[in-house]
Amino acid sequence: MSAVLLAGVVFVNLAVLRLNLSLDKATRDRTDLRASNATLQSQLSAALASPRIQAQARRQDGLVPADPSTIGYVDIGR
Repeated sequence: MSAVLLAGVVFVNLAVLRLNLSLDKATRDRTDLRASNATLQSQLSAALASPRIQAQARRQDGLVPADPSTIGYVDIGR
């Protein structure tokens, strides 16, 4: 009788250990996903900022991007 009870206790302890390992992995995955989401959000904000700033510069100050054909370079002879 006590052997069956001991086997049951061991089985329950192993099941709890497996559940804890799964929970730890899920917690690590969640932490990694949150960090990844924060990085992606930062990249998205940076990508959206440039067009927004350009549109605001056009609207408020009448600024437009320079025509590439009018840009010249000076060789300073280094």
